[in-house]
This record gives sequence, C-alpha cells and structure tokens, in this order.
Amino acid sequence: MTWRQVLLLSCLSAMVLLSSVRQKVFMQESDASNFLKRRSKRSPKSRNEVNAENRQKLQADELQKEYYEEQRNEFENFVEEQKDEQEERSREAVEQWRQWHYDGLFPSYLYNRHHI
Repeated sequence: MTWRQVLLLSCLSAMVLLSSVRQKVFMQESDASNFLKRRSKRSPKSRNEVNAENRQKLQADELQKEYYEEQRNEFENFVEEQKDEQEERSREAVEQWRQWHYDGLFPSYLYNRHHI
C-alpha cells in the first residue's frame, strides 16, 4: 500500500505544480483578446504608443546627429591635413627658390635694388 500512497502523492504534487505554472504562463481570455486586438487605422494612438514612437524618433535623430558630427570632424581633419601639406610644399618651394637665387648678400641683392 505504500507504493500506492507514493504514486498518489507524486501525482497530486505534479497536478499542483502544473496548475501553478499554467496560471503564470497563460493569461486570462479577456487579456489575451485585448493583447491580440489590433488598433484600427483611424482610431487614435494610445499614450504609450505615442511615447514609444517619440522615443524611437529621438533615438534615431541622436544617432543621425552623432553620425554626421563624426563625418564632419573627419572631413575637417582631412582638410586641415591637406592645408598643412600644401603649406609645407609651398614653404619648401620658396626655400628652394631662395637657395637657388641667393647671391651672398643678406638680404638678397634682388630685393635691395635701388631704382634710379
């Protein structure tokens, strides 16, 4: 008779566990129908839907702002590097010209000509 009691006890405990799990997993029928019910196109949005959409738009705007700011910074850095390189090439060219045309006088004779 003890094995019958053990079997009966285990079955009862399994039923209790299943019923408690069923209550946690499944919703009430009214909640389920409201959950699956779709809002018609003409009905106004709920406050939660409006807030969720606004949060998504703000997040998208923030990401776009960060992206364009990063692009602008990269372009500004590129332009600054190009300008620096151009100034360096120009300075080197002027320096080479001065070395080539140097006549031993300081400042150069060409720049100290007296026009009569």
